[in-house]
Amino acid sequence: MPSTTVTRDLRQLDKSTDNLYESLVVVAKRANQISNNIKEELHSKLSEFASSNDNLEEVFENREQIEISKHYERMPKPTLIAIDEFLNNKVYFRNPSKEQG
Repeated sequence: MPSTTVTRDLRQLDKSTDNLYESLVVVAKRANQISNNIKEELHSKLSEFASSNDNLEEVFENREQIEISKHYERMPKPTLIAIDEFLNNKVYFRNPSKEQG
């Protein structure tokens, strides 16, 4: 999966919905879910390093915390992950307004 911007063929995005805008809404909602999950995961990992009595040495010497942060910075952006999942049919979605008709 690429970790930078990629040019996409728009005709690939609307194959499963027959509507480009509906596809983009699905991708955006999935990207928000991924972003929230990553944020929670990062906060839980970084909270292990939190202490009530931080001193200057601990702030500068905490290599593990820096490595965790660098790992998350190198990860692909949530939007790229969501688009990849959508194009590979790994996202479940439904449109209730279409189902009622």
